[in-house]
Amino acid sequence: MSPSPMPFTGARPAGRLLTALAALALVVVAAACGGADRSGDRAGDTTGAGAATPSAGSAFPVRVEHMYGVTEVTKRPERIVTIGLSDHEPVLALGYRPVGVVDWFQRAPFSDWPWAKEAWGGTEPTVLGLREDGVKFEKLVALKPDLIFAMYSGIQKEHYDRLSKIAPVVAQPKGHDPYAAPWQDITLLAGRALGEETRARRLIDEIRDRFAQVRQANPGWAGMTVVAADSFKPGQYSAFQKGDPKSAFLAELGFTVPEQITRRAGASNVAEFGSEGLNMLDVDRLVWLTTGREPWQRIKNDKVYRELKVAKEGRDLFLTYQDPPIGAALSFNTVLSIRYAIDQVTPLIKK
Repeated sequence: MSPSPMPFTGARPAGRLLTALAALALVVVAAACGGADRSGDRAGDTTGAGAATPSAGSAFPVRVEHMYGVTEVTKRPERIVTIGLSDHEPVLALGYRPVGVVDWFQRAPFSDWPWAKEAWGGTEPTVLGLREDGVKFEKLVALKPDLIFAMYSGIQKEHYDRLSKIAPVVAQPKGHDPYAAPWQDITLLAGRALGEETRARRLIDEIRDRFAQVRQANPGWAGMTVVAADSFKPGQYSAFQKGDPKSAFLAELGFTVPEQITRRAGASNVAEFGSEGLNMLDVDRLVWLTTGREPWQRIKNDKVYRELKVAKEGRDLFLTYQDPPIGAALSFNTVLSIRYAIDQVTPLIKK
């Protein structure tokens, strides 16, 4: 989801994020031949999920397998760029501060997300572009990266090949569609590339334990259905299928996402429909995620929606992507944001 002024369309993050790469061939070759300043910033000691300095460089070289083959990282990276929409967060959690990022939600300052602020330590990365506008590749080249992450992205093979002329590139986890890999797989892939696989596994186990504690405290959720939904225009609705990060988060709390939603979504991450399809949202718990609070009353006033049991019985929960950024935490659904999301969503969904 991208907040205003870029309306949320409900589709997977746009593939045009990387289309500008087609014009890069000469620039890429030139950049690959140039020198690079390797004095990038490393995260110091913090608390929580990113709480450590990167390990010594003895783990390198490392080889990591991903969607487009195997990438070798010969030494500990100093200047990391992330072009996946949430890739910076597992990198931060493992003790590294990227020098370049893509901005999904247009948050300023970029490092101000409550679950990641401490890990950034007051530093600000260069924003290479917005989700809808695409990466500004002249900025990327100027940063002289020595490692590029494109895990939560729609990077195409031709673009991967061209970026690889600048620096080693870690693409999407193998065996998953773009934007569909679980947070665990993305965290582990980042850990391997950074020589921090042991730490990555520990962080994954810690988050799994948190989810298990929530499920144990709320055993009734195991028999309940849930849908995460959005409405970006009057009379138009989206329901997120089970592979979407928001639905995946709710499933790890113990709920079940109806297969009907996933079938209707098909190759997309959402099922889209008008008021006539709102009956699909008549589930045990319905979580609305919207850009601001303005759509809330509009949704509640929909004549079809008012007749749903989930609405009549008050089993619907309305959240914003920002202010507070609970929806963004669910959208990122990373090893960093999940802690915040659990703390915020659990008491709200119990009401």
